[in-house]
Amino acid sequence: MPTLSFDRDLDAAKQDAKRLQNLQGNLRKRAAMMSALRQWFAREDFLEVESPVRLPAPALEDYIDAVESGKGMWLRTSPELHLKRLLAAGYPRIFEIGPCFRFGESGDHHREEFTMLEWYRLQGSWTDLMADAQGMVAAALEATNPGQKTIPFRGQSIDFSGEWPRLTVSEAFGRYASISLRQAIDEGKFELVLCTEVEPHLGNGAPLFLTEYPMECSGLSAALHGKPGFVARWELYVAGLEIGNACTELADPPEQERRFLATADLRAADNRPVYPMDQPFMNAMWNGFPLCAGTAIGLDRLAMVLANADDIAEVKAF
Repeated sequence: MPTLSFDRDLDAAKQDAKRLQNLQGNLRKRAAMMSALRQWFAREDFLEVESPVRLPAPALEDYIDAVESGKGMWLRTSPELHLKRLLAAGYPRIFEIGPCFRFGESGDHHREEFTMLEWYRLQGSWTDLMADAQGMVAAALEATNPGQKTIPFRGQSIDFSGEWPRLTVSEAFGRYASISLRQAIDEGKFELVLCTEVEPHLGNGAPLFLTEYPMECSGLSAALHGKPGFVARWELYVAGLEIGNACTELADPPEQERRFLATADLRAADNRPVYPMDQPFMNAMWNGFPLCAGTAIGLDRLAMVLANADDIAEVKAF
């Protein structure tokens, strides 16, 4: 039996207790946000579900790495593929709130473990999800900041009233980036340029939908009709902070397999882990996958906005 040793540090305990006491106000806002979100989805006739956290096959995506969990398993980066199997089985409206994990993410607004909200609509499109996002954020805003449509965040006044503006990725790169969108993609710099040069300009003064992403950066999104090379996808920004991601879902099994294999080749070429194919998900697609749309919202980040916090550590008890 191993020998346990204890290093008692009461000063550290007192400091930790004080830090946790100082979180109470923001944690109450977070709890109010969570309650309001669940009530909003219930009113809209969405079914809340729970899917596995530990998986044999995390989604194959270029820019997201999974956390290993031993014995050939990984912690989920998203519940997306399990929720899509429910859509394929005929569930019309579903949502899930729960923990997700992404390897190597750390900082003021990144954590390896974070809380994700995802919701999906059968026979829905990415534009339907814009209305959903405005509705559920409005409900959370009223629960956490009663009677207010404009709140402070990152030194700005953010106005949530009215229709939120939209900007395409091509337009954003043309306005704010030092290189073109095509050059950024060809040189493997899309995420770098987006994060460092474009994002600081997005959602200042009001939430903003960044739309029409390039297909190379969107492995699970449906092609955008009439715009070859682009997909029906948006991301939501508030004061330069990405809050969520949504799209009309790809419903073409051969194309989905092609994209997964292309991502696997890309990851292998970069000496990054290549995850197994999620065969139950692909089986569901081949069995007949419906038109649908889905959204993922980082709830830690949304809580930061609603509480005017600078760091995830200010809105989560860890």
